[in-house]
Amino acid sequence: MHIEPGFLSPLKLASANCAASALVMTCALPLLRRPAASLVRTLVAAVFFTLCMQSVHVKVGPSEVHFIGAMPMYVLFGVGPTVAGFALGLLLQALLFEPADLLHLSVNTLSLTIPLLLVHAAFGRHLTRVDLQTTLRVDGTYYAGVTTMVGFWLVIGEPTTPLVDWVRFAVAYLPVATVEPLLTLAVLAAARQARALPGASLCLDLRYAH
Repeated sequence: MHIEPGFLSPLKLASANCAASALVMTCALPLLRRPAASLVRTLVAAVFFTLCMQSVHVKVGPSEVHFIGAMPMYVLFGVGPTVAGFALGLLLQALLFEPADLLHLSVNTLSLTIPLLLVHAAFGRHLTRVDLQTTLRVDGTYYAGVTTMVGFWLVIGEPTTPLVDWVRFAVAYLPVATVEPLLTLAVLAAARQARALPGASLCLDLRYAH
């Protein structure tokens, strides 16, 4: 889901910077109600996200396929810490592994957070039971959103990427969208076992760990 440096014009990058900053700040404001828990969950989410991203990063067509871990993060930490964890995790990865990605930090943040917020709006308030069928549906929706966002950047990029290259990239995400629900169920099972431990409520959003 990374967009290569030099692909977007400075004006489009500036617009993405403004949009990403506004989106992350809007999602972060509610976290101030419980700053200690929010900070811990954001940091843990960023580390979890970095481990997932570094576990799979395969160049496919015009972008890269990554194991994002979005839904495990969402059910473990909540939407706000997940959004903030995406932004912080991408920043840390750029600083530690790929300095060139700093240029498109906001672009890549939007590619991950906009689909998550759409999933939250569509499913989050009605998500009472997290089973395999539900996670397959939610993960499929999320990764469809991520690949659509990548397609959007490719369409407005310079030069425009051929459609067949984007389709090849989108299809490559099918195994990820199939495997990630299993990780979601596994981390929820672990959270159920850990919810009685001291500090569990500080680190985790336990609404789905029942």
